[in-house]
Amino acid sequence: MEIRLIKTFQTIVKLGNFQRAAEALQYSQPTITIQIKKLEEELGVKLFERGKTITLTTAGRLFHERADTLLREYDDLNVALSDFLLGDAGLIRFGASEPSASNRVPEILAAFTRQKTKVQTKVTIGTTRELAGLLLEDRIDLALCNQPEPHLELEFHPLLKETFKLIVPDDHPLAARDLIRLQDLKNEKFLFTPGSCAFRIRIEEMITKQIGKLRQSSIEVAGITALKYYVQAKLGIALAPVVAIAPPIPGVVVKDVADLLDGPSLGILTRRNTASMSRISQELVEEIKRFYSRL
Repeated sequence: MEIRLIKTFQTIVKLGNFQRAAEALQYSQPTITIQIKKLEEELGVKLFERGKTITLTTAGRLFHERADTLLREYDDLNVALSDFLLGDAGLIRFGASEPSASNRVPEILAAFTRQKTKVQTKVTIGTTRELAGLLLEDRIDLALCNQPEPHLELEFHPLLKETFKLIVPDDHPLAARDLIRLQDLKNEKFLFTPGSCAFRIRIEEMITKQIGKLRQSSIEVAGITALKYYVQAKLGIALAPVVAIAPPIPGVVVKDVADLLDGPSLGILTRRNTASMSRISQELVEEIKRFYSRL
């Protein structure tokens, strides 16, 4: 059913006859008559009783009651589609890995949604591997995460290298040291994230190269943003990315380690065919890039 036919019908009802409707819509009267005939054929009912004056049939009255709703919804849809095409509205399915999901994404989205008040955002938190899988399944539009294994259908846009710091309890001997090297940590009990974590992989690489085998058993903590609280409880020490340590908490001291290597790359992960990405998602990508350029 064509929207213009509904508009013609409603105009006839409003103005009372075909001639005035034709003038208002800038059609000829025969065109108006043809349109109403086509509408009646599509609906399978007679809408008007024709005579010296026109009156609505019972079916015409029912259609008239519902037609306004149809036209309002059509206008709303047009506005929504226009906003979507202009990048002012739509749904963004955004994936993020920790610790950025907790410590950076809220600030990014706060700035973005202040400008894009009609945008709906769904945030999915997962590991880099999980987010890559969701992208391949078209369940998210983009992700902020560490660099995944190369994939033909995915493209990684690096933003920065994560920086590690050492966190120790405030009464630990290392808390008072001015110069700390990895060798100074060989007798310590470490707190680690799970083995699949990009940060854990990088830290173990450094430990293996500089220390070898640790002399104490370690404790594994599933959430990287929780590490500082385990250090606060004096369960061990940890090497963690700066973003996971902030904001500092009482009882924990943050220290530099002179011979630490950079952490894994953080960046934006998208499907390689970015032409399929909505304009609003592309604008979020640019907002993320602006945010990280200021760090």
